Amino acid sequence: MTITRERKRELIGQFRLGDNDTGSPEVQIAILTTRINGLTAHLQSHRKDFASRRGLLMLVSRRRRLLDYLRKVDPQRYLDAIRRLGIRK
Repeated sequence: MTITRERKRELIGQFRLGDNDTGSPEVQIAILTTRINGLTAHLQSHRKDFASRRGLLMLVSRRRRLLDYLRKVDPQRYLDAIRRLGIRK
């Protein structure tokens, strides 16, 4: 469910915009997507874990807000982020 420190550093390295960038929307969306994928796999085997389901819904809504912000600020960065993460069809 949680991501390791190494995986988080790897995601930051892949999605950062500059050398000191750790909090841009792209980085946050990538980290949230990894957490969402982990929770989704957990919930497939633990169908009655409603506390985790609530956490998953909160993560999805947070990612949705970040994606909406990115689409409003810079549509090209938005398109690049969803293409690289494979979020939408």
